[in-house]
Amino acid sequence: MGDDDRLNELGFYTLAGHSATPRDLLDEVADAERLGLGSAFVSERFATKDAAVLSGAVGAATTSLGIATAATNHNTRHPLVTATLATTMHRLTGGRFALGFGRGFDALFDVIGLPRVTMAQLEDVIGILRRLWRGEAVVGHDGPAGTFPYLQQDPSFAEDIPIVMVALGERTLEFAGRVADGVVLHTFFTDDALARSVAAVRLGAEKAGRDPADVRVWSVLATVGDHIDEERRLRKLTGRLATYLQGYGDLLVRVNGWDPAELARIRGSDVMTGARGALDATATLDELRRLDELLPEDWLAASATGTPERCAETVLGQYAAGADAVILHGASPAELAPVLGAYRRVRPAERFARASANPGRPG
Repeated sequence: MGDDDRLNELGFYTLAGHSATPRDLLDEVADAERLGLGSAFVSERFATKDAAVLSGAVGAATTSLGIATAATNHNTRHPLVTATLATTMHRLTGGRFALGFGRGFDALFDVIGLPRVTMAQLEDVIGILRRLWRGEAVVGHDGPAGTFPYLQQDPSFAEDIPIVMVALGERTLEFAGRVADGVVLHTFFTDDALARSVAAVRLGAEKAGRDPADVRVWSVLATVGDHIDEERRLRKLTGRLATYLQGYGDLLVRVNGWDPAELARIRGSDVMTGARGALDATATLDELRRLDELLPEDWLAASATGTPERCAETVLGQYAAGADAVILHGASPAELAPVLGAYRRVRPAERFARASANPGRPG
């Protein structure tokens, strides 16, 4: 597929959710390039989804696909190791890689013995990484990210590697607009929440004296068309939203302006209280059907569902709400094929004529 046919404004999550077979990634990224998707986003779970390994696999198996970790956590690797991950990926892919960070889950860090992530730590470590990529030595550093007597990669380095932040709350979004090159939002945002989130990112950039248009904002749109079978559709839509409500439902409800009483009702259900882990991975078909009845219709409506044509129109609505680009979340590239076909028929091609394949560069 030629460069003019690539949909650099669209991305997907490879191995979305839980995966026990990471080798599936190779087929996914091959399909993604064949179909013209712009970027692959790599999430991390501490089982069989190491972001560094998966990013390297995407880079080696593709020639045009943009790649971003979305996200890894800075506190799970030494800054020099993280810097090396990024420079290796940058050179391996000819500049297609963006390093993406998130704040992660406080409860998880507490139980595994890692410090909770703060914005001060993130700003500090981003500063360290950018200095290392410029070939500088970091000497006698004592800051929020840690104490480092001496750090250096190579004095000849002059690497320009974008930083992406995954953000949800307003303060984190403003922070991301201040320090990052790209921002990845969250699945199941209403159009109003999306517009407010984009505005917060732009405000953060403006306050920092940056051009707000230089920060590329990716919405994350659960895209689960009717052409997908019932169990997979429920797992990718209902199960995924229920999993988010398990982990940080209070924040998601607050951002969207949803009713907290509804969240309490859902969390009090036997499906939730008896969950054996993340519901998108462990729930049975019967449990997924019961969850589908429990979740309010307007909560699930913050997604792209129905016919491929309807899904494509929902994608266009993300741009109308302010997003620069859209991650089609929850489905594999092969499952997205009918949606992509419909999208090409309504795509505003001129708008994306200069969009970068690197997800951390302006779109």
